[in-house]
Amino acid sequence: MVAKGYVQTPEKIVDKMVEKLFHYQTPSDQSKILDPGCGPGDFIDGIIRWCENNNTPLPNIEGIELDQSLAEEAQKKFLQYETIKIIHDDYLLYKTNFYDYIVGNPPYVPITQISENEKKLYKTIFKTATGRFDLYLLFFEKAINSLKSNGYLVFITPEKYTYVKTATYFRTLLASKQVIEIEHLDEKTFKNLVTYPLITSIKNSVPYKETSVIERNGEQINVNLPVNGESWRPYLNGKNEKNKGLTLRDICTRISCGVATGKDEIFILKNESVSVDLQSYAYPTISGSELSKNLDLKSEYSMLIPYNLNGKLKKIEELGPLLEYLSQPNRKTKLENRTCVRKSKKKWYSFHENPPLYDIFKPKILCKDIAGEAYFWKDVEGKFVPRHSVYYLVLKDTSKIDEILEYLREDSVKDWLNNNCQRAHNNYIRLQSEVLKKLPVPEKLYPECK
Repeated sequence: MVAKGYVQTPEKIVDKMVEKLFHYQTPSDQSKILDPGCGPGDFIDGIIRWCENNNTPLPNIEGIELDQSLAEEAQKKFLQYETIKIIHDDYLLYKTNFYDYIVGNPPYVPITQISENEKKLYKTIFKTATGRFDLYLLFFEKAINSLKSNGYLVFITPEKYTYVKTATYFRTLLASKQVIEIEHLDEKTFKNLVTYPLITSIKNSVPYKETSVIERNGEQINVNLPVNGESWRPYLNGKNEKNKGLTLRDICTRISCGVATGKDEIFILKNESVSVDLQSYAYPTISGSELSKNLDLKSEYSMLIPYNLNGKLKKIEELGPLLEYLSQPNRKTKLENRTCVRKSKKKWYSFHENPPLYDIFKPKILCKDIAGEAYFWKDVEGKFVPRHSVYYLVLKDTSKIDEILEYLREDSVKDWLNNNCQRAHNNYIRLQSEVLKKLPVPEKLYPECK
């Protein structure tokens, strides 16, 4: 079998991680070390270098690799070492021993690249195999459970496990151990692969001290990590103030991502391309790229919507000219091949998700889903249909839209979102409904909600 997700770890990162692995306890010739998903043996090379530089005997090292060619490469490379064993097998299914040290770079494989059979199998084995899990979480879980008491583990992974909802259980598991250090690395550590990597160093013991956090700019703080699985992001930023007052969730009837048609190239048209007979189905729509600080809301595009204003999909006989447009062979085939149709049994002319038009056409506040910094706009007439790259907020009291908009544009809100949002490419922030819902709101703006 060929392994998914292998990416070579730069030598300087390997040496940094091995140094962290042995920082608190020097290995002996009796120590047992594991490199899961070892590839051609980058970390094993690093351990050999460390032992030579520190006049330390080489411990017993076990590398496990699924990719046959990589496993054979490692076997040949370390053939002369009696204490190094390379196993060609699937680490996630292999019955491992217990180890004094574990180090590595587990494969990053999103759920979209995992087969249905694999998903079903992993869910029977791993507690971290929930939601839209990534393979590196499963590697991490198994490694922690394969560590001897007071053993040490050092992994390099994406930072996403520290805040995504999918990793809630994993954060709970990790917080039950002594997380010694979390070091954020440069986003270009793996050249063209942007992962926002971090190195996590763990001792398999109950927590007995704070976790040292090293930021990408070199700043260092010590924090107490939460034990209930909540996002670690504000804690790692040193901004873990508990909000016991109002939030956006309290003052909004809806905080949602915009409409996902599942095939924008068909449902989204330039305004001038909308024929007269399609105009009654066409509504102004706006994407994140069309939101600009220097301009009022305006859009050059319209969305063809096969739904009633209550958000219910129209019957096919109600579509009229829209049916003729959508039924063109090249269009209908594309619509029928969408995942939402093939797997979810939705009507071939439906959207990926039913749009809540009864909320969408109310006065609302908009923001981009990904931005260098958060900024908000108002659609006071409620005429724009936000696309899936836009989030929209519908207030319970729409008469307060200007007051809330003014507050959302304050620096304090930008700082809060910067400390709590996920990261995207180029260190942009990714705004999501679960984070927006937790945004604090001054009670003076909504005294009736106290």
